[in-house]
Amino acid sequence: MLNSRLSIFGAVAAGVMLASSVAQAGSHSVPKLPCETAQLIVPWKPGGGTQVLYALVEKTISEMDTPYNLKVVTVPGQGGNKGAKQAAKAKPDGCTLFAIHQSAITSFLNGRIDFHYNGFDAVANVTITPDIVGAAADAPFNSIEEMVSYAKANPGQVTAGATFGSTSHFIWLLLQKATGVKLKLVPYDGTAERMNALLSGAITLGAVNVASGKKHLEAGTIKALAIANDNRDPQLPNTPTLKERGIDMSFALERGVVAPKGTPKEIIDMWAGIIKQAVDNPSLQKAMAAKGTGLRYQGPEEFTAYSRDLYKAYEAVAIEIGMYKK
Repeated sequence: MLNSRLSIFGAVAAGVMLASSVAQAGSHSVPKLPCETAQLIVPWKPGGGTQVLYALVEKTISEMDTPYNLKVVTVPGQGGNKGAKQAAKAKPDGCTLFAIHQSAITSFLNGRIDFHYNGFDAVANVTITPDIVGAAADAPFNSIEEMVSYAKANPGQVTAGATFGSTSHFIWLLLQKATGVKLKLVPYDGTAERMNALLSGAITLGAVNVASGKKHLEAGTIKALAIANDNRDPQLPNTPTLKERGIDMSFALERGVVAPKGTPKEIIDMWAGIIKQAVDNPSLQKAMAAKGTGLRYQGPEEFTAYSRDLYKAYEAVAIEIGMYKK
């Protein structure tokens, strides 16, 4: 635990951070919200990855000296779209925020919802959980290069598990585009089903991450061919990145925070400043690393630009396979 002196320094730092955030919004006072605690809507069930990770953020913020608290509220249903609709319709008063990731894009592209990141105002990008290209233990290859060579020699024969229309579908679409291979995509309802299929050898390829797959990767029941990240993961230092192996591709589930359209800039900047302070907290960094997740803060402007580029990449692939028409 921090001693009292460090706690005092932390409180001062929090005040400086918040004052800076508000000053950037052109104000010398904290924006007044009609609530003491804002809700962060997570559109999936309790116990899921997003809820677990944002519970850590909530805890960190609760221990900071901030004018408002943040409470994670789960609103599951419709593949994440029920919570998204509720958040998008909420008053833009700073009392409702929404936990978003790329499923917002895939839901839009497959016609399940009529907005994605563009239905909100960006606050901050927060976490990054890179995918690992995993292979069954009896797969006839042991590296990503060998997989590409084998798949090119046997087009449409290498099976990969995906939940069609979801982010787990798009990693294979993007990998095919980046390498020129043709995989046989096999549909599964969710993460658990895909993992069981990979472990049993029912499919040859499956996307996993450090949190869900580390014990299987270390035991050799799943082979780690490459991680779709810019850098190697410290927990799996012997697993190369796709880029190291000449495949110019990254793929990660990136969880951010957005607010209803029309939320005043001074409120956006205030919440962005609070989140930035949380992201810089060593305790949160350590807790996230234990979950196989990194922290990568992007403020409102950077996150807005990044989400636009992200959408364009997904849209191009969706158009190419006939999922989406402009």
